[in-house]
Amino acid sequence: MELPASNRMEKVINCFQKRPDAVARLICFPWAGGGSIHYARWGNILNSSIEVFAVKLPGRESRAKEPFFLNMQQIVDEVVGVLLPVLKEKPFALFGHSFGAFTSFAVADALKKIHNLEPVHIFLSGASAPHSETRIKAPKRSELSDEDFLKWLMSIGGTPPELLSNPEVLKLFLPALKADLHVVENYRCEKPDVPLLSCPVTCFDGKEDVPHDLQAWKDITSGDFTTRMLDGSHFYLKDSGNEKVLLDYITKHLETSEMDYL
Repeated sequence: MELPASNRMEKVINCFQKRPDAVARLICFPWAGGGSIHYARWGNILNSSIEVFAVKLPGRESRAKEPFFLNMQQIVDEVVGVLLPVLKEKPFALFGHSFGAFTSFAVADALKKIHNLEPVHIFLSGASAPHSETRIKAPKRSELSDEDFLKWLMSIGGTPPELLSNPEVLKLFLPALKADLHVVENYRCEKPDVPLLSCPVTCFDGKEDVPHDLQAWKDITSGDFTTRMLDGSHFYLKDSGNEKVLLDYITKHLETSEMDYL
């Protein structure tokens, strides 16, 4: 049985602050294994001109009993299916970190190709462009044994050590993480012959993270392209100082994008 639209929206989108009068929406996509709460609380921090929608994927939070998605198309179909009507109402932007950068891009790609809808800005973080050599040659982490996988997790930081040493918590956490990595590692994307989009794209990254090919993201748009490096490693965005920089930047660009949109 198909859920009514409002229930489907609540299932897939976490919105802490409903803001019908907001000038723009920011749609946020989780990192691998991540939930929606980190971004949903941005709705409490950002001013009233921006409404924040945090995407909730199956297999976690209130969707814990649902099977994980197996490929990028399933994520795109669900997110676009739920959001399409509201995205036509007012300007929207996308934000995604790591795995979320790929899902943001895949959603933007589908919205443009199929529905001729484009965000006013895409904010990407902590990831090489999907068509870049760096990404294509990256080792496949989702196939590692749990033990090697945990070693890798500890090496990138950002996961609380007490979580990694708790077998019960790990049993809940690892499957979601591996499922998301499986999706991204099997996501194929050719270098575009012509830019798919015309909106501005900004890439953020942690200075101490493994190097990502941010420049390759320039291929996706004919619009302005900017990179910003912030202090920290892969989860630099969890630092409150960096979060403030990110949110100030996003706010400034969304509030001025309204002018361009009209």
